[in-house]
Amino acid sequence: MEKKLGVYICGGCSIGEGLNLEKLSLVATKEYKIPICKTHPALCGEEGVGTIKTGMEAEGVNTIVIAACSGRVKYDVFDFGPANIVERVNIREQVVWSHDWTKQVKVKTKDAEGKDVVKEETQPNDDTQMLAEDYLRMGIVKAQKTNQVDPYLIENVERNILVIGGGITGLTAAIEAAKTGYEVTIVEKAAQLGGYAAKQRKQIPTKAPYTNLEPNSIQEKIKEATSNSKVTIKLNTEIARISGGPGQFDVSFKPAGTQSKWDIPPKKKEEESKDKPAEAAEKPAEEPLELPADQIKCEDILTSDPDAERFGAVVVAAGGRPSDPSQFEHLGFGKFANVITNTMLEENAAKGKIVRPSDGKEARTVAFIQSPGLNGDDSDFPYASSVTSMISLKQANYLTEDYSDGKAYIFYKHMRTPGHYENFYKSAQNNPGIFLSRGEVKSVSENADKGLTVEVHDTIMGEKIAVDVDMVVLAAGMTPETQFEPVINLAYRQGPAFRDLELFDGYADSNYICFPYETRRTGIYTAGNVRQTMTNGECVEDATGAALKAIQCLESTNRGMAVHPRSGDMSFPEFFFQRCTQCKRCTEECPFGALDDDEKGTPKPNPTRCRRCGTCMGACPERIVSFKNYHIDMIGSMVKAINVPDEDEEKYRIVAFVCENDALPALDMAGLHKLKYSADIRFIPVRCLGSVNTIWIADAMSKGNDGVLLIGCKYGDDYQCHFVKGSELCNKRMDNVAETLGKLRLEPVRVQQIQFSIDEYEKIPEVIGKFVEVIEGVGFNPMKGF
Repeated sequence: MEKKLGVYICGGCSIGEGLNLEKLSLVATKEYKIPICKTHPALCGEEGVGTIKTGMEAEGVNTIVIAACSGRVKYDVFDFGPANIVERVNIREQVVWSHDWTKQVKVKTKDAEGKDVVKEETQPNDDTQMLAEDYLRMGIVKAQKTNQVDPYLIENVERNILVIGGGITGLTAAIEAAKTGYEVTIVEKAAQLGGYAAKQRKQIPTKAPYTNLEPNSIQEKIKEATSNSKVTIKLNTEIARISGGPGQFDVSFKPAGTQSKWDIPPKKKEEESKDKPAEAAEKPAEEPLELPADQIKCEDILTSDPDAERFGAVVVAAGGRPSDPSQFEHLGFGKFANVITNTMLEENAAKGKIVRPSDGKEARTVAFIQSPGLNGDDSDFPYASSVTSMISLKQANYLTEDYSDGKAYIFYKHMRTPGHYENFYKSAQNNPGIFLSRGEVKSVSENADKGLTVEVHDTIMGEKIAVDVDMVVLAAGMTPETQFEPVINLAYRQGPAFRDLELFDGYADSNYICFPYETRRTGIYTAGNVRQTMTNGECVEDATGAALKAIQCLESTNRGMAVHPRSGDMSFPEFFFQRCTQCKRCTEECPFGALDDDEKGTPKPNPTRCRRCGTCMGACPERIVSFKNYHIDMIGSMVKAINVPDEDEEKYRIVAFVCENDALPALDMAGLHKLKYSADIRFIPVRCLGSVNTIWIADAMSKGNDGVLLIGCKYGDDYQCHFVKGSELCNKRMDNVAETLGKLRLEPVRVQQIQFSIDEYEKIPEVIGKFVEVIEGVGFNPMKGF
C-alpha cells in the first residue's frame, strides 16, 4: 500500500509539562517533512481518538505514529484495524516519568549595582527533550520501514489431533479434545489402554476433603474414550516418523517393536550442533552407513511417506518408566528379596493383599523409605518429588486397609504434600497404623526369616532407632519415556527427539513458568508424567490443558498466526536465497527446528513451525532473513536516526537493544515507579536478543555512539528466555562483536550484555548507571563526527 504518515503527540500524564511539544513536533514536520502532525492533551480519550480517526478518514492517513504512553498499555484504544500500521513511541514511561524535566543552570547576570554575578536558574532539561526527540525519530523511521503483514496461510489445515500414549493422560486429552468437536487418534504401543494407571489399586484423592483414597478412575476413562465416535484408537502401534509442521503433520505408523523403512535413518556423524554457531567452511559429505543384515534401509528425512496420516497437532502423553532401582543397592535392593520399590508394591497391591515377594507371606509391618538417595538434598535422585511422598502415604493406607493390625513406618528426609494434599498428610498422621518420622536411613539388614531391620539416625527426637519389618519399600520415582527413546521421531534436520533432554533429566525442554505445555517443537505439546511427575488427578488436569493448547495451535495456524510467545503475530521470516552461502547458521541456531535443509543443503523454511523470534535473522551473516515488520534495515535505520552530539558537546550516547518479553516490561515498571536513570541511553525493543544482528552493533558504533548495551533474559540451565536459546546465542556471538570492535580500534567493554528478569525493575537505574560509568571511563567514541 502507499503509505501516508500521521504523527500524533499526546500531552497527558505529565508529558506536556515535561516536554516542549511544539519543539517535538518539528522533528516530524521539519526533519521528516510529515504534513500531518497534531498534539492533543489526552489522545486516549474519545476526542483524542477521534482526532486520529479524522486524519484517517479525511486525510487518508494509514500509517499512524503515536507518541504517548507505552505500547504495552491502551493497545485496544489505539487499534485501528489490520489495514493500518500503528507505531507507538513511548515518551511517558521511558522519558517524562523516568527523567528530570528541569535542571539547575548557573548563569551570569548583573545585580542592581551593575556588577557581574552568577545565579542558579531553573531551565527545561534539554537532555530529556533530546531523548524524546530521538524516540520520535526512531518511531517515524520504524513506521516508514514497516510493511503491511500478510499471514502465511496453508491449505487444508488438518483438525485431527494425535495423542501419543493411552494412559490416563492420553485418554483424558483425547476425551477433552473430542468434546470440543475435534477428531482424535490415540496411539498406544501396548496391547491395551490404561498405562501405569491400570496397574494401581486406588488413587490419591482428587477432591475435597482430600483425606481418603479414591477408586481408580482409569476404567471409566477407557470406557469413555472407546465409546466416543470421534476417538480412534491404535493399539500395538508406534510412531515411525513425524514430518511437516503444525496443521500438516504427516505421521507414519508401524507395529510396536518392529522396524519400518519410515524409521528415522541412523547417521554416521551427528548432524545437529547443540546450538553452536556453524562454521562457514564446507563439510565433507558423509559416507553411507553399512547396515546390519537384519536392519531395514530407512528412507531419508526428505522423502515423504505417501501412506502417512495427517494431523494438525500432537499431544505427547507417553508417560514414564520406573526409575532404575540399581541406584538403591546401599539399601539392600537386589540383595534382599523383600526390599522392593513403590512400583512393585503397587502392582502387588492391585492383585490383592500386600504380601512379601520372597515367600508370599502377609506383610503386616512395612517400612517406606521416602528419600532413598545418598544425598540429603536428593541431588543424586532427580525424580524425588511430591508424588513419591504421596504414593508412600497412599501405600501406607493400603497396609492398614489390608490388616487391622498393620503398621506402616514412613521415614523421610523431605515430605512434600502441596496445597490441599496437606489434608492427605494430616489424615495419615491421624491413622493409628501409620508412623511418620523424619530421619536418615543408615542401613537395611536381613535377619533369619527374611525379615528386615531398618536403622534410622537423626530422627526428629535426635535418637537412633532400629525397626524390624516384614518388607521395605523404596520411593523410586518415574523417569519420563523421553529419557529412553525419541517417542516423536521427527524427520527434522535437528534430529528426531526433543532437544536438550540431558539438561532436565529427560523431560522435554520448555519455559515452565510461561509456557508449561509447549515444547521446542511447535504444535507438539507434552502432558502428564512425560512433562513432570504427577498424580493421576494432576495428569487429568494437565491433559486438559495440553488438549486446549493443541486446539489453539490448530486455529492459530489456520489463521496464519503465531501460537506463542508472540500470539497472533502474522509475520513470518522471508529469505533472499540468491545470497545464501549455505553456512547453516540459521538451521542450526533456530531453537525450534523451523528450518530443514533441501537436497542441495539450502535452508528449507517451515513457517508453521516458526515462533517469530528472529533468531535466524540475528544469525545470518549475509543478512538475507527479514520480516515485513521487523528487519535488518529497519533497526539499522532506527540506530542511524539517533542524533549523536559532537564530542565538544560532551554528551554521551548509548544504544540499548532490549528484549520485549522481560527487559521492556521492566523498563515500563521502572517508569511507573518514577525511577530515574541517565538520559544518555536510547532503548530499541527487539523480539529477542537472539535476533540482534551484529551489523546493528557495528552501525551504532560507526555512527559515533559511545556504547551498546544488550538487555535480555537470563540464560543457562535455569533460563528465562521466552525463546529458550535467544539470550544464550546472543552471548555466544559476543566474541564476533569483540572482533568487530577490534577492527574499529574500539574497546570491547563498550558493548556488554546484561541478564535481566521482569521482577528486577528496581535495578534499572543501577544497571544503566554502572554501564554509563564504564563508558565515561573509556571516554567518547573516537569515531564521533566521521
